[in-house]
Amino acid sequence: MSLDQQHYIYPNPPLLRLLTNSITFASDFKKKAMKNIVLASTSTLFGENYLAYLKPVIQELFEGIDEIIFVPFARPGGISHDEYTAKAAGAFKEYGIGVKGLHTFSNPAEAIQYAKGFFTGGGNTFLLVKQLHELNLMQPLKKAVENGTPYMGASAGSNIGGMNMKTTNDMPIVYPPDFSTMGLVPFNLNPHYLDPNPELKHNGETRETRIKEFHTQNNIPVVGLREGNWIRVKGTIITTEGSCDTRIFEQGKEAYELPAGTVLSF
Repeated sequence: MSLDQQHYIYPNPPLLRLLTNSITFASDFKKKAMKNIVLASTSTLFGENYLAYLKPVIQELFEGIDEIIFVPFARPGGISHDEYTAKAAGAFKEYGIGVKGLHTFSNPAEAIQYAKGFFTGGGNTFLLVKQLHELNLMQPLKKAVENGTPYMGASAGSNIGGMNMKTTNDMPIVYPPDFSTMGLVPFNLNPHYLDPNPELKHNGETRETRIKEFHTQNNIPVVGLREGNWIRVKGTIITTEGSCDTRIFEQGKEAYELPAGTVLSF
């Protein structure tokens, strides 16, 4: 036996696995503890200006930040990336925050890495998810947000914060290569959630019916966000916020309501 072999202590395999798992757990916990996220049902309430109802939320989320990256890929109504970015920039100007569209960077993955904050606007979730996957930006965005970069989404921009996009209300105008999204929260969202209105002579499916259909094939909880509501994530704490109760759907259970300020734990 050589001198080197005599003095080298070989690691115990079970102990090594335990240490490796502990390091991984600590790393994952650290990431969760750094999250600073708002996932809103909508960008605009009826009769109000763009992002007006979220003013105090924006001020808190992006406190001390002078520039954010806007993700315009959802293109509501088919508007261009430049037009959509200009709209977001106009709203954030009030807070002294500059806005740059992600589409304007020659290296968008690098831009995400060094961004101070993110806002992803609403529109078509299928288009948004397709673009993010095809440009290989879904994972860099997820990593940046998990590492603590503030993130706000509205509608489609909130959908991509969930586990996947399967509970969106949007038409499949394009086909994404993958329905998976960032998984910033351990559930899916249904923004713009509407309650059935018995006075309407409508025989089509309700939102609740669609979500029940989802749960015949999936066991992921779904959070129905009514207009004026949002999900707030601070570190490891996830809460329901806004002006209305939030409707919760879980596989095999009756849907139930939670008031603003409730901590979510699935």
